[in-house]
Amino acid sequence: MASESKTSEEIARERLIDLAAEFYDQFDRGEIPEMKLPTRTKSNIEYDEDSHVWVYGDRTSTRSANSVRGARKLLKAAYTIEFLARQLDEDRSSTLRELYYLSESWDAEEAHFSDQDESNQLVEDLEIVSKVTREDFHMRPEESGATLMGPLQIREQTRRGERKIHCQGDVGEGGYQIPNNPDTIEFLDHDIDFVMCVETGGMRDRLIENGFDEEYNALIVHLKGQPARATRRITKRLHDELDLPVVVFTDGDPWSYRIFGSVAYGSIKSAHLSEYLATPEARFVGIQPQDIVDYDLPTDPLADSDINALQSELDDPRFMTDYWEEQIELQLDIGKKAEQQALAARGLDFVTDEYLPTRLDEMGVI
Repeated sequence: MASESKTSEEIARERLIDLAAEFYDQFDRGEIPEMKLPTRTKSNIEYDEDSHVWVYGDRTSTRSANSVRGARKLLKAAYTIEFLARQLDEDRSSTLRELYYLSESWDAEEAHFSDQDESNQLVEDLEIVSKVTREDFHMRPEESGATLMGPLQIREQTRRGERKIHCQGDVGEGGYQIPNNPDTIEFLDHDIDFVMCVETGGMRDRLIENGFDEEYNALIVHLKGQPARATRRITKRLHDELDLPVVVFTDGDPWSYRIFGSVAYGSIKSAHLSEYLATPEARFVGIQPQDIVDYDLPTDPLADSDINALQSELDDPRFMTDYWEEQIELQLDIGKKAEQQALAARGLDFVTDEYLPTRLDEMGVI
C-alpha cells in the first residue's frame, strides 16, 4: 500500500535530521565534520539562459571543523538544526530576529550568534543544503506589509482554521496582506486580466483610489520597494497557476530597474531559490527614460552612484536586450531620473486615464 505523501514540514524536519546525522557519521568514521555549500559570491552566480534566472555556479566552499572558526560555524549549525527540528515538532514558528536572540539562551557560548546577519546566513545555508525553504522550517522575516488588491478570491489556512477572502470585496483600502508563506493560499476564483506589481505605496494608493483595479480587472501587488520573498513567490504563483501576465511599475532609476530584475529573474542573495521565486515572463511598464522625455516629467539629476549603477546594468545579463540598452543609454545621455509620482504633474488621473492604458495597450496587455 502506498505511503501517505509527506507534508513539506515533515520533509524539512527529515532533511535537517539527516544533516545532523551526517555530522555524527563523520565523527563516527574518524573524519573531521564538514558541510559543503555553493560559494556564495557574485563571481559564482550565473545567469541561466534556459530558465532566465540567476543560479549558483559549480564552485563550492567547505565549512570544516579543522579550524576554530569553522568548528564554531558547525556548532552553530548543529544548535540551529536542533532548534528548528523542535520547532517543527511543536508546530510553532519564529522570526529570523527571534532566532538571533534565542541563541543567547543556548548553553554553549560559542554557539551564540554575533549578529543577525550571521544567523540569517546560516538559515540560508541550511536552505541550500537541505533543499527546502525557510518557510518550511517555520521561519519568517519581520512582516513586510506587502499587499494585494483586485478581483481574486482565495482560501487561506490560518491557526484559527480556513477562511475565504475576496481581495476586493472582503478587504479595506489597505488590501489583503500577503502572508509569510503564500503557498498556504489556495486560489479559488478570479476575474483578473493581468497582475501589476507596483513599487511605491503612493502610486499603489493612487491606482486604488482611481479605481484602476476595478476598471481594468487588475490585481495590484504592492512591492514595498525591494520585494520580499513572499511577494515574489505569490507573483510567480499567480503567473504560473492562473496563466496571468505580470507587469512591473516602478520609479525610473537604476535601483528600481533592479527591483524589476528581482521580480523577473531573481536576485544574487536568493539565487538558490530563483526557480521558486522569479517570474521571467514579467515585463517592465515604466517609468521609462523615454517617458521622461516624452512627457517632460519633473526629474532629479543622476548622482554618481546612479551613473555607476546604470553602467553596471549594461553588463548585467538581465538587461542585455535591445530595449534595455536603448533605455539605459538614453538615461545616461539625458542625465535624469524620475519617480512614479512625477506623473502627477499632469494631473492625479493622468496615470490611470492615459499613461498606463497607453503603455499596456502598446505592450498588448490590454
